[in-house]
Amino acid sequence: MAQTFTHKKSLGQNFLTSDYVPKKMCDAATIKVGDRVLEIGPGTGMLTRELLARGASVVAVEADLRAIAILEETFALEIATGQLALHHLDARTLDPNALGLTDHQYKVVANIPYYLSGLLLRTLLESTCQPMTIVFLIQKELAERIARDPKESLLSLSVKAFGTPTYICTIKRGHFQPPPNVDSAIIAVTNISRNRFAAITPTEFFSVLHHGFGQKRKQLAHNLAKLLSAETIRKILAARSHPLTARAEDLSVDDWIYVCTQIKQLTQP
Repeated sequence: MAQTFTHKKSLGQNFLTSDYVPKKMCDAATIKVGDRVLEIGPGTGMLTRELLARGASVVAVEADLRAIAILEETFALEIATGQLALHHLDARTLDPNALGLTDHQYKVVANIPYYLSGLLLRTLLESTCQPMTIVFLIQKELAERIARDPKESLLSLSVKAFGTPTYICTIKRGHFQPPPNVDSAIIAVTNISRNRFAAITPTEFFSVLHHGFGQKRKQLAHNLAKLLSAETIRKILAARSHPLTARAEDLSVDDWIYVCTQIKQLTQP
């Protein structure tokens, strides 16, 4: 079916053509009978088929009405029994609550358009209805930046603030139709929670983070100068064993939580 379905470049469609990748993704998400799963952009249903075969209850959101027509025909029985629920929805407006999902009672497994990767990670992780696990098939370079790069970035920290990212495996472009221009990778985010935000809010955290990464070539003390004095910044960094010359990318997520907490305490009226 995927070979005869004309993809839309505007939707970033690259359809899976074998069951190898869906199996790897379901393994990474430890899909089992009775799991509640949100699938974003099922396309022609290659991953959907594997999720259903493992006994999961699937809520699928798809922006392309052509794909929905195919899915309705292919999975008519599963739709009739309630194992599969299809929603015509632009993923950029995704709201897990509106889909009837429950906080930490569902998993997300999806082959998503590359250009939506950052947005969907933020949407799901910052939601009041967080998933237990996220398994995405995304651009290899992006997956490496999130889970493997020793230097942090705004994106990697925005993921690690809520969960633990793991690079599962590389997926060559030949597994797709049409083949994308770059290789992909399966990434899993586990241990998702809001535990790091007991003393600060995500809004406060990301505000400081954006200050810290404001000028990438500058030292952190320079970028945070609008918030605190150099001496105060030095003391905060020293408490986490970082020199005053440290850059934003040198601090771990726990370092950043500490920095943000200290800034909040020192700047509150």
